Amino acid sequence: MAYFDAASAAPLHPVARQALLAALDDGWADPARLYREGRKARMLLDAAREAAAEAVGCRADELVFTPSGTRAVHAGVAGALAGRRRTGRHLIVSAVEHSSVLHSAEVFEAEGGSVTRVPVSRTGAVDPDGYASALRPDTALAVLQSANHEVGTVQPVAEVAEVCGAAGVPLLVDAAQSLGWGPVGGGWSLLAASAHKWGGPSGVGLLVVRKGARFAAQGPADERESGRAPGFENIPAVVAAVASLRAVRAEAAQESVRLRELTERIRARVPRLVPDVEVVGDPERRLPGTVTFSCLYVDGETLLHELDREGFAVSSGSSCTSGTLTPSHVLKAMGVLSEGNVRVSLPPGTAEEDVERFLAVLPGVVREVRDKLGAPAPVTVAEADALVVDALGKRCPLPVIELAKVFPGVPVGGTVRVLSDDEAARLDIPAWCEMRGQEYAGEEPAERGTAYLVRRLS
Repeated sequence: MAYFDAASAAPLHPVARQALLAALDDGWADPARLYREGRKARMLLDAAREAAAEAVGCRADELVFTPSGTRAVHAGVAGALAGRRRTGRHLIVSAVEHSSVLHSAEVFEAEGGSVTRVPVSRTGAVDPDGYASALRPDTALAVLQSANHEVGTVQPVAEVAEVCGAAGVPLLVDAAQSLGWGPVGGGWSLLAASAHKWGGPSGVGLLVVRKGARFAAQGPADERESGRAPGFENIPAVVAAVASLRAVRAEAAQESVRLRELTERIRARVPRLVPDVEVVGDPERRLPGTVTFSCLYVDGETLLHELDREGFAVSSGSSCTSGTLTPSHVLKAMGVLSEGNVRVSLPPGTAEEDVERFLAVLPGVVREVRDKLGAPAPVTVAEADALVVDALGKRCPLPVIELAKVFPGVPVGGTVRVLSDDEAARLDIPAWCEMRGQEYAGEEPAERGTAYLVRRLS
């Protein structure tokens, strides 16, 4: 199996495995105790904290270990907002943050706070001016990921931190996707990360709160981890997590060059090998091993199953794999195709032969999935100045397939009204127009569902 889903969880690094096994013998005792075994455990924990702080670029007493990256985000957002409650009850996030951030924002709103969600460009990047415009006198906290988890776009953290810092607003950075490649620059105030993203064991996160940042830990008080991460520390897992972070950092410079070449190969060749494909994300400012593309007229879940049968583990942000029949919030915010979305995220050490085999297999898999989908003949009726495609009751990607089937018969300047009650069509039909160079003329209410208007330009 060629594992191409490192953005979800990287394979356990060999150094992490060695460190974990060694620490099981010496790190099992309570590090708060003064007897010999407790002191040994404390020494391991302190050494891990020092090494992690060096990798992050902070002081050791600013960093705590949490039970997960998600827990680090939740604790960081809640603690920072509580610490600045007197300033106000306003939170700023980007529209493409990880669900852990967005869930924290939803809880904050439910408790009476207000949230501004900063939009992104079609490549998935925020504009620092968007954060500047969102700042208010009552802004308590801003949050921004260092790199996007679905499309790999690297965010302008340093610029946003400068804008927020000038206004006296702390910035929390979700560095889960990028910390294994290098420290996060800029004047951020808080940082969260997760060990399983860089080849450490799952169940270990980092939360950094820099000196000077107001912070009030929420929940019952606990004497461990400065009161910010209650519960007994999993010292063997922490030691393994930090050991793997140091190991991948030592390999990062060389490996990033190699993985960038492999992902650039995928970005360049997939559109040539497979018709009707859109490669998404920033072509330059992106993570070394991540590339994402969307295939028109493809059911994403079926595509992933077929690639799995061919020996490739990939993931998708497609609406068809979410179980909710709604598009990925990241793809929706970017305004790109949600159907047939494939994210390839290569772990360090990926063989060039596996990438070449993926490129050889992909065209046939997509072709077979498109054939299997077998879109039914569209029901059309002529109106005074438009052709109506009735796609009511049909799910992603059938509305777009039926639009594409009738479009060649539409005269230049003619309009097609696509009737659909699938929420994904609100994203996919405009994205299809963008991809095909046609005009999306908006939407209008219909007796059932929504009518999406497409005008032929060429």
